[in-house]
Amino acid sequence: MIFATAGHVDHGKTTLIQAITGVDTTHLPEEKKRGMTIDLGYAYWRQDDGTSIGFVDVPGHEKFLSNMLSGIGGISHALLIVACDDGVMAQTIEHISILRLAGCPKVTVILTKADRVTAERIEEVRSQTTDMLANLGWQKPDFFVTSAPSGEGISALRDYLVDLHQKAQQHPQWHKRFRLAIDRVFSIKGAGLVVTGTALAGQISVGDTFWLTGADKPVRIRALHAQNQPVESAGAGHRIAINITGDVSKENVSRGDWLLSQAPNYQSHKVLVSLIADEPLKHWQPVHIHHGTRHITGRVALLNDAHETPQLAELILDDPLWLVDNDRLILRDISAQRTLAAAKVLYLHSPRRGKRQAEFLAWLHQLDNADSVSAKLALCLPKGEISLSQFSWAQQLTENALTQLLETFDLINVAGVILSKENADHAKQKLLNTLEEYHQQHNDQMGIGRSRLKRMALPTYHDELVYHLIDQLRKEGAISQSRGWLHLPTHGLAFSPEQDALWQKAKVYFEQSEPWWVRDLANEMKNDEKVIRSLLRKAAQLGLIIPIIADRYYTHQSMEKFASIIVKYNESNGSVTAADFRDELSVGRKLAVQILEYFDRTGFTRRKKDLHILRDKGLF
Repeated sequence: MIFATAGHVDHGKTTLIQAITGVDTTHLPEEKKRGMTIDLGYAYWRQDDGTSIGFVDVPGHEKFLSNMLSGIGGISHALLIVACDDGVMAQTIEHISILRLAGCPKVTVILTKADRVTAERIEEVRSQTTDMLANLGWQKPDFFVTSAPSGEGISALRDYLVDLHQKAQQHPQWHKRFRLAIDRVFSIKGAGLVVTGTALAGQISVGDTFWLTGADKPVRIRALHAQNQPVESAGAGHRIAINITGDVSKENVSRGDWLLSQAPNYQSHKVLVSLIADEPLKHWQPVHIHHGTRHITGRVALLNDAHETPQLAELILDDPLWLVDNDRLILRDISAQRTLAAAKVLYLHSPRRGKRQAEFLAWLHQLDNADSVSAKLALCLPKGEISLSQFSWAQQLTENALTQLLETFDLINVAGVILSKENADHAKQKLLNTLEEYHQQHNDQMGIGRSRLKRMALPTYHDELVYHLIDQLRKEGAISQSRGWLHLPTHGLAFSPEQDALWQKAKVYFEQSEPWWVRDLANEMKNDEKVIRSLLRKAAQLGLIIPIIADRYYTHQSMEKFASIIVKYNESNGSVTAADFRDELSVGRKLAVQILEYFDRTGFTRRKKDLHILRDKGLF
């Protein structure tokens, strides 16, 4: 278990820890010279069962408050130090406010320097501290009255801390992905690079491979020290020193970087949060933002009225952060003099539009109240498809935890994207409706390619997910496929006997040469132009011929040959041009352009300036 100290400068935090553990947590020469903690100090108290109680001694002086914010991440119990002679001071209130905003649930008060004051003064300070904590939400905290020089109260305090340590439950983030915010980096001769920090989640073992964000590379764990003793494994809630090896140097790593169980999904530049504010915030107010061991600046864009609870906002970050859902960020004013609020991360994907609509704000409110990963997934599924890599990153789920979670929902899972059964049914109906509309507008064509159908019906959905839905519709008999074209089963009826007889004559002309214009073929066959136009439209519906433009037809076999030429050029050059196509077929440029534009329309290719790039190879 790790305890964090908090309190005003020179109220005896470091001296108290030394009295309990025998360890002086000051480690910088300047700290020893000035007699106050500047950086984070750590002490470990070895227990008879081989475990250790850890203490992080955070600085009390306001100039070094950012270092304090680095030390309280992942701490569930704080020791508030108040000197009996001074009583509650400005930094006392600042520290306890920060602990409340950071979500620290438990606080024990330790009154120091009791040997310097009367019993009446001790009771006065006790009452003063009790009232302050009650106003901030801590009712009836445990109190200890101590004096380090005389030893008063130290023994009882030691027994109390040991009892808390023995009763400590497994950290609630133990089964999440490993995540450690680095606060120190140094090299040890003969061992190499060492990083330290408090593990916020997950587990780590010697020999494992992890991802170092500063270097943006994988590293291997050579050795571990947890709670100041060598171990083979450690985890959430432990203070850990990690000897890493890999293609990294000390210059690649600094305080504020992260050691993660795997490469992170994405950094956040904008994030939606709920605020717990000690004083009202203004829209677009500039702030200092503390997260883990990182400190940046940014702005607060308020999304709802100040009197509403919770206060919802978008944080616009001047530098990106590796954030996950439920992370706590501390906001201070731009002069870094006052702590303003805490921000709880609700959603990492801030939309461009609609953030202030009542429906969306109500949804954010529900996210704020969601008490489990399952509840969050249930809220996100109605919004549409969900990337599993993004969701599992936001929730820091291991592969096993993600698999178990998905088994509790009725959904479709394709290529790392999930969709609720209800939304899948809506999407399938949208595909059918779009196909029906296409038939009404293009009754002379057999059908449509799957890529184009996807773009017309569900343009924002993942390709493989939509193709899976199309395959389901085909298996259900709701969609048919002929020669690569998707169509409704009722579309494309057979020739009438008269049309079939006429087609047998027209087919001979297509076997001799092509393409054919309707007017030219009618003249050759000495038949009415309207009759031939109707015949060729029906032949196109049946997939026997293809209109590259209105009234100009090629056979399906010819189009397959043209498609193979496009595939060949794309495989060798990455694209095909009209000039390539013209030269390959020995036709005029105009006809080459018409054919290529047809392939663009069907979704077989896409045009980028003068290039035609293969999109859906399976169409032909």
